[in-house]
Formats: sequence, C-alpha cells, structure tokens
Amino acid sequence: MYDVIVVGGGHAGSEACLASARKGHKTLLVTGNLDMIASMPCNPSVGGPAKGIVVREIDALGGEMARNADKTQIQMRLLNISKGPAVRALRAQSDKVRYSREMKETILEQDNLDVKEAYVEKLVVEDNHVKGVKLANDEVFIGKKIIITTGTYMQSKIMVGDTFKKEGPDKQKPSLGLSPQLRELGFDTQRLKTGTPPRVKRETVDFSKTVEHPGDPIERTFSFDNIYYYDVDKQYSCYLTYTSPHTHDVINNNLELSSMYSGAVEGVGPRYCPSIEDKLVRFKDKERHQIFLEPESESLEEIYVQGFSTSMPHEVQEEMVKSIPGLENAEIVRYAYAIEYDAIDPRDLYPSLASKTYPNLYFAGQVNGTSGYEEAACQGLMAGINATLDLEGKPPLVLKRNEAYIGVLIDDLVTKGVVDPYRLLTSRAEYRLLLRHDNADIRLRKYGHQVGLVDDEKYQHFKNKLSQIEELKQRLDDFYITPTQETNDYIVDIGSTELRNKTSLSGLLKRPEITIRHLSHWVDLDNYSDEVLEQVEIDSKYEGYINKAEKQAEKMLKMETVKIPEDIDYDAIHNLALEAKEKLKDIKPLTIGQASRISGVNPADVSLLLVHIQTKK
Repeated sequence: MYDVIVVGGGHAGSEACLASARKGHKTLLVTGNLDMIASMPCNPSVGGPAKGIVVREIDALGGEMARNADKTQIQMRLLNISKGPAVRALRAQSDKVRYSREMKETILEQDNLDVKEAYVEKLVVEDNHVKGVKLANDEVFIGKKIIITTGTYMQSKIMVGDTFKKEGPDKQKPSLGLSPQLRELGFDTQRLKTGTPPRVKRETVDFSKTVEHPGDPIERTFSFDNIYYYDVDKQYSCYLTYTSPHTHDVINNNLELSSMYSGAVEGVGPRYCPSIEDKLVRFKDKERHQIFLEPESESLEEIYVQGFSTSMPHEVQEEMVKSIPGLENAEIVRYAYAIEYDAIDPRDLYPSLASKTYPNLYFAGQVNGTSGYEEAACQGLMAGINATLDLEGKPPLVLKRNEAYIGVLIDDLVTKGVVDPYRLLTSRAEYRLLLRHDNADIRLRKYGHQVGLVDDEKYQHFKNKLSQIEELKQRLDDFYITPTQETNDYIVDIGSTELRNKTSLSGLLKRPEITIRHLSHWVDLDNYSDEVLEQVEIDSKYEGYINKAEKQAEKMLKMETVKIPEDIDYDAIHNLALEAKEKLKDIKPLTIGQASRISGVNPADVSLLLVHIQTKK
C-alpha cells in the first residue's frame, strides 16, 4: 500500500509526488509516458506576469519548478523592471527538452518515490471511499490518498480544421476512463479548450525583419538558492514581429474552416490566450497583432510562433505563416492544433484541493480548469502538501489571498469556479503590492519549513537574510545627515534636490530619484547582498502604500476567522436571497470571508449570514 498515489506526471503531478516523497511518505507516480514528465507541449517558457511570482512562491515553499527552470533556461528576463515592484516578474525561455529530462531525472532519483509507466483506467471505489487506482492492464494499486493531475488528457481530442483525433498533446494517448467515472461519482465536468501555434525551422526565418529581444545582461534566478547555471553572454534571443493585412485577409477568408468557427469545438477556450482567428474576430479594430518568435531548445531547430495559435487546416496555416514579416520563406515543422478536454468543477473541492465528497481524493492542475504550467505546478505542490498533512493528522495549509498568488488562485477556483481556462493575472490579486517577486520567501519560507520541505540549513540562511534586512533598516533610520555644502553638492550631483532640514538616510531613500546604492556615500553597503538591498529599498520607498494594503488585508482576515458551521441550514435564514441560498448550499464556504467572494452573494446576504451565526452562538 502507498501513502499517496499521483495520477499524471505533468507539472502538477511532478510537484505533488516530489512533495509527498520528500516529506517521507511512500509515494507512487503513475504516468503514461516517462519521457513526457513535466513536458512543455505549448509555450517553452516559465514565468511571466504573476506567473513568475508563483514560481518564486513554489520555491519558497520547497517545490521544484524554480530550480528546474534555473537549470534549463536559455534566456532570463525580469519583466516590467521600469514599473513598480508589484508588477515585476521573472520570465525564462526554457529548453523544453532539458526541462522535461531534468525533472524526470529528479523524480527517478527521489527516495520514497516509485514511478509506474501506465495509464489509469479508473479509480478503485469501495463503500463511497476511493481506495486506489486500476490500470489499463487491470493491475491495481492501493493508496491512502489519491491525487488526480491528468492535465488536458481526460477525453482529449485534437482538432485541425474539420478533422479530429482522440489524442492528448504531442500525439500522446488520451485518458478515456476517468471522466465518465468521475461523473458517475457525482462530479460535474465541463469541456474546455486550448491550443498551440505552429513551429517553424530556424534556418528558414529572416530575423532581419524582426526586432530582437535579448536576455538581461545580469544573472537572475527563480530559486532563492541563487545558483547560476548559465552565461549571460550566451543566452538565446527572442524576436518580435507582427501580423500583416495579408495575414488578416487569409484568416478572415477561411474563418469557416477553423475548428473553432466550424462548430467542431464544444469546449470554451482561454479568454486571455485566444487563437489568432479569435483575436481577429474579437478585436476587429486592431491593425496588427504581436507575434514572438521563441527558440524551443538548444537541441532543436524549432521556433515557437507565440501568439499564433490556430486550428486552421494545414494548407491555410502555410499561407498564414508566410504572410508574417520574417516568415515569408518559413518551413513549418509542426502544425498548430486545438485540443479539447474534460475538467472538473473546482467548486467541488475544499481549499486544500481535497474533494468535498471523497476526502482522500485530491485534484490539481488543468483538470481543475486552469491554464499554464505555473498554475498547475503550484496546485500540485499544495495538493501534495495537504494530502500528507492529513496523513500526519495535521490541519491543511491554506494560503490566504494576502499571503500568496497561490492563495488567490486556489480561492478563486474553489469559490468562483471557472467558465474558461483560468489564467493567473496580476489584476486578480487585490493585495498585489504585498505579493511581490522580491518577497516571496519572506511571505512563505516559514510554511515550507513547517511542513518539512525546507531544511534547517536553508531556513537558517533565510533567517540570516531577515536579520540583515532589519539591521540595515535600523542603520538607515539612525543615520542622520544635515544640509551641509558637501552633502548638498553630492545630492544635487546624483540628480536630486538640496536638503533643507536634517533627515535620516531612510527618509532620503524615499525620494524617487535616490537609490539605495547612492547611500554608500555615507554607510558601507558592501556586506549586504543584492536581495537585502532591494528589499530595504522597496520597503522604504513604498512604506505608506504597503502599510495601507496591510490594513486592508487585516479587515479581510477578520472575516476569514469567522467559521461557518458545517451543519448550517441556509433555508432557515430569513430574508437571505434565493440565489445566495443556492450558491451557499452548492459551494459550502468554510468562512464568512469565502462566502463574501461567491458570485451572487451580496453584502446584505453576508450581513444576514453573519448575524445568524452570531445568534446561534
């Protein structure tokens, strides 16, 4: 018997099985193809707006994605560096071949973790209890906790034009038995859709007609280990081009041939990553659309045509690609396609990602209606953590909306559900100034240590960093300068205005044009790492805004502490709106805070609910 069985070896499954095994629990990963572990069937990248912060959060909690991305990236950039810290995020162009291979090796070498290359046909259910999994060859494995991370494979269907095949991504076998059984067990499923663009041969691209986007000239890492695996002078570049009027003509003239517009597609596509034909229909006023040409691997001559997802027939794709500046003579090596698949309604889950009906059954990743590798990985990590915490008789780890983007994502899923594939955006986080790229470890490292995924040595290193931050803040608070001629000459020379009154260095640092490096004129900063200096500078410059956000979060947290009794009778609450009753009975929120975020439950309903609970007490 296994403590934990993980079904599916994608980004969610990889994190789930590693978390479980590293916490000392006997774990089994069942996946259809070992060579497809943590594969990148779509965009060969990790990170980006909001997503890059999630990768840092995964690392702070003790997950693997950040380390793997650092080892296998071929370009690294910090996005929005000229903007405020709330929207900065790291993005890596990954070597898709090495990324999958490196994660596979990590999993195969992990203690307490067995790997089985097979397909799960169905769950073993006895007396309303999920006990294990049955494979396609009738082999059965029993486990105390089962984590489903099937990605886009359940009843998956690949579509190009008016043709379709029952396949998963990259011509893999689909999972055909699980979703019918899940429906029999009472789970609501929905049909979702995503897609991928064509890949073209590098040597057939005319890069002179594009705009080069190189990597950053300084070393960066996702992981707080700060181990650099690359030479900044040997990074691969990405290239920007655009659709042309001819591109739009080709698409509009063949729109009825697209799977999406021919009626072949049943599923709902991603709102924030639409196909190119969908972009043209939805944004008719746009004269052109951005297209990024991205390398997929050091070992492949393939260029990923980002922003050009389509389900047009192959002959139309040929014409579409050749209409883009720089791709006039491009040779397509892999055609684009749309993929449709089954996902469950995540409102059937608790915030721990455990099923409300079958408590030992967990779900994580795209099977929950999300899109993206990062969203999948963080769910897998949390499912792995919470499944093992339950085995240990401990309460689940549920991250709050003011603590992590991971908390925002999971709360959105289990409270609001999804209509189309959920993509994490900066705008989804109401406390995004608190959830920054730079402070993910400060927010979450303690939890990683508590659950046993961050060892004592790493945690001590983190505590030393905190001590240095506080020490430097105190030094800047205590060091005062006066408006002498020498002082004012220096301040004017670095682009600021003269002092009129005595001020502390921390006060001077609040000036927008003053950086913390300028303060080395008065205090020695050589003994502090770049991370410490960055943290002190951000905390100082944005102190007022951060304090305001923290006060707003405190109000929200008060609502999160008010638990809703499991046996509450919503029908007995007078004047509660009918829609609110239906939504509350369906979702079964755990707290007043969660109830307040349910679509259809208005503030008046929340007030009535709160009064009812207090009266019962």
